[in-house]
Amino acid sequence: MSHEPRWVQWARRLQAIAQTGLHFSESEYDRERYQKILEISVEIFAEYSGQSPSLIQGFFENQSGYATPKVDVRGVVFRSGKLLLVRERTDGLWTLPGGWADVNDSPSEAVEREILEESGFQTKAESMLAIFDRAKHAHEPPFPFHVYKLFILCGLQGGEARTTFETSGVDFFGENEIPPLSISRVTLDQVQFCFETQKHPTPLCRFD
Repeated sequence: MSHEPRWVQWARRLQAIAQTGLHFSESEYDRERYQKILEISVEIFAEYSGQSPSLIQGFFENQSGYATPKVDVRGVVFRSGKLLLVRERTDGLWTLPGGWADVNDSPSEAVEREILEESGFQTKAESMLAIFDRAKHAHEPPFPFHVYKLFILCGLQGGEARTTFETSGVDFFGENEIPPLSISRVTLDQVQFCFETQKHPTPLCRFD
C-alpha cells in the first residue's frame, strides 16, 4: 500500500509515459502529444506540492530514455550497538549516510563512498538489509520520481567523524537516543528496522 497521495502517483505515471514516449517516438505529432502529457504532469505536481512549475519542469526535462526508478543507497553502520547518523545541512535533521547511486558504481561502491564523503568513516559493505519502495513508506514531502532505497549493512573499517559541505554533524546513537530525522531520507520505522537486524545474526533482506 502506498503512503503517498494519489495525485503523486498520477503525476509520476504521466511523467514516465511522457519521458518514455519522447525517447522512442519518431513522429513529430506523437512527440507533441507526449510533451503535452509532460506539461500536465508538471502542472499537477506543482499545484499540489506547492513547488514552482519551473523547478518541477527542470527536474523532468533532465530525464531521458526509458523511465525507471531511481536508486538511493543508505549505509547502516553500527559501533558498540549504536547507529551512525549524519545531520544534513539542507534541513538540519539527521539521516543514515547515503544518497543517489552514481552510474558505474556498484551498490557496495556507492554506499561506501557516500558514507566516507558524508561522515569521514571508512566502511566495507557486508550485506543487503532491505530494498524499500519510497512510495510505500511515510516519507515527506512527496518526490517527483519513483525511488528504490537500498539499506546496506557496512562494517566500520577506520576513519574519524568529519563534517562536510553536505553534513553538519556526525554521531552514533542508541536505539532510544534517535534525534529528529530527515523524513525525506529515512523514517523512524526504518531506523528501528536497522536496530532490529542487529538482534538476528542472519537477517533476511526485506523488500517493498
